[in-house]
Amino acid sequence: MACVFCEIVAGTAPAIRVYEDDDFLGILDIRPFTRGHTLVVPKRHSVDLTDTPADTLAGMLAVGQRIAQATRASQLGATGNNIAINDGKSAMQTVFHIHLHVIPRRDGDKLSFAKGMLLRRDPDREGTGRILREALSQLDTTG
Repeated sequence: MACVFCEIVAGTAPAIRVYEDDDFLGILDIRPFTRGHTLVVPKRHSVDLTDTPADTLAGMLAVGQRIAQATRASQLGATGNNIAINDGKSAMQTVFHIHLHVIPRRDGDKLSFAKGMLLRRDPDREGTGRILREALSQLDTTG
């Protein structure tokens, strides 16, 4: 079975890229809980926490931290973020290529977050991607 994240890394499947370096790719979740919900994907395939090297996990978290900073510094207006790895089918992992979720949160957003869990869409994915890329670029020049 083909891995959609490996296809995205290879450039043969579409995704809105917000971050990329030699080892990791940051892409907008196709079914976001909130606007700016980003997935940090290692370019080297591993399935879950049982077969992912510790340095890969650390690298995913470092990239996730930068993206979280960008959600706060941008017009997305996050005041916090949820960071999560769904490890295995019983933990709701649906794509079996390890990845880190960065989910922007805002003060008082419990109702809209719950709605986002049901609807899971962003009507302006291209705009959201642009916002995050610009914010990451600004962080790179100031931090």
